Amino acid sequence: MASPYLDFDRPSWAALRVATPLTLGESDLAELQGLNERVSLAEVETIYLPLSRLLNLHVSATQTLHKATDTFLGRAHAAPPYVIGVAGSVAVGKSTFSRILRALLARWTDHPRVDLVTTDGFLRSNRELDAHGLLHRKGFPESYNVRQLIEFMIDVKTASGAVHAPVYSHQTYDIVPGEFQVVDRPDIVIVEGLNVLQTGTGRSARVFVSDFFDFSIYLDAAEADIEAWYVARFLTLRETVFRDPRSYFHRYASLSDADAIQTAQEIWRTINGVNLRENIRPTRDRARLVLEKGPAHEVRRIRLRNV
Repeated sequence: MASPYLDFDRPSWAALRVATPLTLGESDLAELQGLNERVSLAEVETIYLPLSRLLNLHVSATQTLHKATDTFLGRAHAAPPYVIGVAGSVAVGKSTFSRILRALLARWTDHPRVDLVTTDGFLRSNRELDAHGLLHRKGFPESYNVRQLIEFMIDVKTASGAVHAPVYSHQTYDIVPGEFQVVDRPDIVIVEGLNVLQTGTGRSARVFVSDFFDFSIYLDAAEADIEAWYVARFLTLRETVFRDPRSYFHRYASLSDADAIQTAQEIWRTINGVNLRENIRPTRDRARLVLEKGPAHEVRRIRLRNV
């Protein structure tokens, strides 16, 4: 069966870097990486630099198209931010990937202002979720204030000034009242989250978050690998963040290794794995680029949509 994607292995994708310089060092990379996930400079050179080059070319071409439209309409040229969506499962490495990509894109002289926004800030508050019996469904489509997220995306694309995104705390497992991330007309915005490629259902689902994307990326991996990464991250958090009495998950800090593993596997089985299979992975083929990871978080296959 014909595929809309071009398929690349690591060497063929790496060759597309051409002369793109490596602008990150080991110290930069150490600050950008997440728990239990180590990305090497070799991985940056092989996977991220060709992607950075591709996106730089896309940004330039898109700005030219906007300028043509402004010329046609007889108005002053003011290109909206180029928006990149990053989707994938819990624990697949979206945050680390997005931070590294942001750092690389910001080092191009054509677009030095790059913001990163996570859709966690558009989750409904714990109080609201609890009132509707949805606290155990956090991360599922119904747990997000999608209307607020779409309004934010409209503002990002059209506003002449700063717009604000709500802030989510992983420590308190809730929205932080009165705290906002300011997005003030950057050159590029990376929007990272579980739900960014979902289309929803029903009569009200006429405008989607992905409608505002200029480019979209899906991070993929075998479910068994993602579950293993989730369990490893849970064990690390048990030894660090969960020990803080202010943490929502402080009750897990005293679990034994065996109990912590069992708890993490149960959370995966009943929540995160279900969400992946039912809501997240079905959106994979809507992405412009799919990066397939192996067991050590290394990208081993790259699929770029060609049609």
